Amino acid sequence: MGWMRGAALAAIDEPSAFQFITVEETQLRYLDVGSGPPVVLLHGNGSMIEDFLSSGVMDVPGHRFIAFDRPGFGYSDRPNDRVWGPGEQARLFLRAAARLGLERPIVVGHSWGTLVALAMALRSPEDIAGLVLLSGYYYPMPRSEAPGAFPFTRVVLRHTVAPFMRRLLAPGTVRRVFAPCAIPERFKAAYPLPLALRTSQMRAVDEEAAMLLDAARALRPLYEKVSVPVRIIAGSEDQIVATEEHSAPLHQALAGSTFQRIPACGHMVHHAATEDVVAAIAGLARLRGGRVARATASTQPRRNWLHIGEGLVAA
Repeated sequence: MGWMRGAALAAIDEPSAFQFITVEETQLRYLDVGSGPPVVLLHGNGSMIEDFLSSGVMDVPGHRFIAFDRPGFGYSDRPNDRVWGPGEQARLFLRAAARLGLERPIVVGHSWGTLVALAMALRSPEDIAGLVLLSGYYYPMPRSEAPGAFPFTRVVLRHTVAPFMRRLLAPGTVRRVFAPCAIPERFKAAYPLPLALRTSQMRAVDEEAAMLLDAARALRPLYEKVSVPVRIIAGSEDQIVATEEHSAPLHQALAGSTFQRIPACGHMVHHAATEDVVAAIAGLARLRGGRVARATASTQPRRNWLHIGEGLVAA
């Protein structure tokens, strides 16, 4: 396959291809390549633009791809004056999309980014053409271990032992994220692991890990209200998020969804099954003028979904 070519490959070699936009006093780094129906790409916890860039998704002609560093990741800001849950991030990216002139984009979210994508569709469905959700965590499950009980100790470790240990553990963590597939050579060549391991990004990682259950708990009652077409893709061997506990039941909850389980594939489906992800995007692009029919659509007033604290409420 001829992945890693054209404008996306050039962006790796030419850092000036990346741009910045400031929305609500938050600077966001983004990469805008290609032409055609707009597609917004939102990465998972701990990642950044280079994840999607190295996957090959952005090299496919016929679409305008806009990949963002989410707040606190890559080179994007994460101001401390708000809680960066899915709703707050959704509001930010909807405003960024409007500023960039993106008319009804398809939103692709991976892992933690799927919650932001869902929140965008709930908040402003008329502005979203559809969602492609990859390896997402959608339902609050009990933690395998309790979070640290001593915040001061966690801060000390973050600034002393933790950075060293994270660097030691990083190769094994990356292997587990891709398992059972091998880590692609294009990812090794393009992904800036030292940038991902810096202290400020690790702080964002910890914050998003801590709020994951509450975020999923807040969104869960709202899934039936998603009114845009959704394509769900997940690997059968995902070692990070159990596909049968998250992606499969979400498909049952969303009337306008399809679900594709990729065999012998782990968490990084956009790398291992790039063509399937691209096909899902192309399918939604063909449906851009449509809407998902709802039996209650004619009887319920249109609602906006606003972010309050850690959750979403109707207003």
